[in-house]
Amino acid sequence: MSESAFLLPDLDDNEALAFWEGCAAGELRVQRCVRCEWVAHPPRPMCPQCQSTAREWIATSGRGTIWSYVVAHPPLLAAYSALAPYNVIVVELDDPPAVRFVGNLVTSADGEINEIDPHSIAIGEPVRVAFASIGGVALPRWVRA
Repeated sequence: MSESAFLLPDLDDNEALAFWEGCAAGELRVQRCVRCEWVAHPPRPMCPQCQSTAREWIATSGRGTIWSYVVAHPPLLAAYSALAPYNVIVVELDDPPAVRFVGNLVTSADGEINEIDPHSIAIGEPVRVAFASIGGVALPRWVRA
């Protein structure tokens, strides 16, 4: 799949800018409330627990386990139809716990999103983040740990 076919994030979004800067630096970052220390992903302008707008970004270990997954089949977004079927996994981070990311399980950072046999994916399987440079954006993906 050509890089231009991927749907890429808006890097001008100030709310998520620190997340994407972290990805470019090889760090998986999450937002934390300064007042109550509630951790959020995706980022939010206000803490849903205490309504504080004081936030900071913290780096995680980038390790977690597969919490859930699906295998996408057509019809899909046109940009991804040629790759179907492919996996979409939900990863629950080890630190901080209860924070989940959605992504693809691949064999390496630059792997294709359809290269893993979906029958080989197991809930509870340990994974770690890997960053692929696509269209000038470092995208988090997941590889088996």
